[in-house]
Amino acid sequence: MNAVPRPGFVIGVDFGGTKVAVASATLLGTIVKHVRFDTEAAHGAEQAVHRAGEACRAIISETEADTHGPCLAAGIVCPGIVLRNRIALAPNVPGWEDLRLQEAMQEELELAAIAVENDVKAAGLAEARWGSLSGCDPAVFLSLGTGVAASVLVGGQVLAGAHGAAGELGYSLCGSAQGRAFAAGRAPLEEFAGGRFIGIRATRMLKRNMTAADAFAATDEAVSELVDGALDELAVHVANMAIILDPQRIAVGGGLMGSAGRVLAALGRQLKSAVPFPPSLVRASFLHDAALRGAIALALDLPAARSEGMAELATGHRRG
Repeated sequence: MNAVPRPGFVIGVDFGGTKVAVASATLLGTIVKHVRFDTEAAHGAEQAVHRAGEACRAIISETEADTHGPCLAAGIVCPGIVLRNRIALAPNVPGWEDLRLQEAMQEELELAAIAVENDVKAAGLAEARWGSLSGCDPAVFLSLGTGVAASVLVGGQVLAGAHGAAGELGYSLCGSAQGRAFAAGRAPLEEFAGGRFIGIRATRMLKRNMTAADAFAATDEAVSELVDGALDELAVHVANMAIILDPQRIAVGGGLMGSAGRVLAALGRQLKSAVPFPPSLVRASFLHDAALRGAIALALDLPAARSEGMAELATGHRRG
């Protein structure tokens, strides 16, 4: 008698600097339940983890009732380089760098099968599996939001690097840098072209609170020049990355893609003029939830979910 695959699902968590997103998904990657809430970063990392745990438990309970199956695995993503006993390069949430994130979430969920990863790397995985980078090799997912980072994909897999820090584009030097580099606590390209810093510089110019979106929409000539200068500098670094990696495609996501036409035009001009074999340049498929979908992909890749997912896929093919 052939075994019938048991129903089941996975859960994904995306910790951001301002928002936390939690979702459950089928073993084929379809989102079932979804919730978002404020990170409340000023109150520290532990409360964010605990509140995420509460949200996960609620969604797990609801999804179990709907699907009559268990939660098999979880994927957790966040800014920074997620190491076993800490998170490097994640200074924006007090206490975040001291977290043992995998252990903390295993305790919250009482679930052994948990994978943790950087949010941009996970977003690249989602784009490669289900989105605009599907079938492209090599490929790059470029995240332009509060910060600047990239996910490099080779053979459909994310390139981690020797220390898990591949793609940390925000630390690239601008000019000679003159001491304004990582060792001095700086992230030169991010400070020039990242969304948060564009907003800060526009605020200083106009002497009123400005976000990056406000700066992109501004008609003030000086602010317009600020935005164009940031995009031109960013485009040089993206072109240099393309020269080194020779990707088939670059997909761009993140908050700055609210002005997608302006962003893609600036990047495209530099790619066409500087790169011997210019990659195609496209808007990412998942502009608002790529990291969360990446967290789901991480969970689906864990052995606890993979075998059940393959059985579910095979069953679906037989039904078809």
